[in-house]
Amino acid sequence: MTKQQIELPPHSDGVNVSLAELLHYRQQAVRWLPPALSVWSQLNGQHTSRHKGRGMNFSEVRPYQAGDDIRAIDWRVTARTGKTHTKLFTEEREQPVMLMIDLSASMKFGSQLMLKSVQAAHFASLLSWLAISQQDRIGAVIYNGIRLRECKPTARQQGPLRLIHTLMEAHEEMLAADAIPSDNGEWQGALRHLHHLCPKGSDIVIISDFYALTLVDKRRLSQLRQHNRIQFVRVYDPLEQGQTDYRGHELVADNTQTAWLDFSAKNTRDGLANQYQQQQGFIAEMARSLAIPLHSLTAAEPLLKQLGTTSMKAMH
Repeated sequence: MTKQQIELPPHSDGVNVSLAELLHYRQQAVRWLPPALSVWSQLNGQHTSRHKGRGMNFSEVRPYQAGDDIRAIDWRVTARTGKTHTKLFTEEREQPVMLMIDLSASMKFGSQLMLKSVQAAHFASLLSWLAISQQDRIGAVIYNGIRLRECKPTARQQGPLRLIHTLMEAHEEMLAADAIPSDNGEWQGALRHLHHLCPKGSDIVIISDFYALTLVDKRRLSQLRQHNRIQFVRVYDPLEQGQTDYRGHELVADNTQTAWLDFSAKNTRDGLANQYQQQQGFIAEMARSLAIPLHSLTAAEPLLKQLGTTSMKAMH
């Protein structure tokens, strides 16, 4: 058994998604998210409190009343009016965290440790537990190329548990289905549904390989970004970059065709790398133009090992 296999969650085989491996991240939430940090700041590698000052939002200024906290006195207004005034604050409300999780045909791929779809499920589970640890609500839109599923934003443990159940159901259905052509309409439908389901002021995390992303989506993403904060988390496999020690022939399928590839030929590996770089350049440019942070996760390493390194730093 390799070190990487040892580091996988219990009962994880890299292909199927089990309840035990997704519940594993419940305990990890405490390890990876110190108190007072949001999912948003964790993804960006920040280590400051999500709350400003006393964790309150400024509301208004009014004349000082007996019993008011003297630390809240607004000295500038007091000096200007000659009468003591105090600042009022309102408590920050819970922050909805919305995930869009891609379990479509292109995510049913992995050459080393696990399928990209399995890594996406692991990361979604971790984010869901992180969210409720911060008293936030967690919701999701999940699509697998067959049907679209939703989890409305829910607080406490019901949120992650419902999301995990839906993830497992969607993933099992995807594995059982024959490979089907990628349908950009499915991706666009998921974005549209996310827009309708997502409360304003949400933190949105889109977990995908983004192969279905097109310029048509730019308008919808721009609309979503007007009232929410968005993160892209791209899941990839080293073989997509032409990185493999295998030097034989293999039957490889993508969303449009099936072909035998000779991995002993350098031009085969270089061709895969060039195709990958072109596609990633498009994703990076789309993210840059919309000011959306872009992160990367590989399916070739355990999730928690990557979060302990610089793998999740935003790409500019």
